[in-house]
Amino acid sequence: MVANHGQSARYYHDVVGVNSRLDTLQAVVLRIKLQQLDNYIAARRAVAAAYDAAFAGNPYIITPFQAANQVHVFHQYTLQIEGKDRSELQAYLADKKVPAMIYYPVPGHRQKMFEGMTETHQHLPVTDTLTTKVISLPIHTEMDTDQLHYIIESVQSFLK
Repeated sequence: MVANHGQSARYYHDVVGVNSRLDTLQAVVLRIKLQQLDNYIAARRAVAAAYDAAFAGNPYIITPFQAANQVHVFHQYTLQIEGKDRSELQAYLADKKVPAMIYYPVPGHRQKMFEGMTETHQHLPVTDTLTTKVISLPIHTEMDTDQLHYIIESVQSFLK
């Protein structure tokens, strides 16, 4: 069922999804890891801060927005590339063994599973544009300084 604010609900019979459950072993590991969650977030934020500082002022890069009253946990560190070919950047980084990812190459409203729904025929120009510009750099809790500098230097060397 999909609820529409103020409208009657409609039922969709072909909704794609998963029913996922945590087994006992995964739960034990997660329980231990959750004790370190604040440290994991701090490590990701430190990597993001280094990326932000390195790319500040680069005319080809827009770094992720961070609201002053929020704490971003950086599951992904996604750049917007302006004035350079994002696919060429990704290929260049792949040649340098930097796994930069394009996580959502097709915007949600253009996914095949939504073809028959009238809401998907909306005009979403910002979404469509961002789909062609964004690329995510590696970010993880165990990233060391050498890895971080190598990624930064690789991006900067392409975007000169």
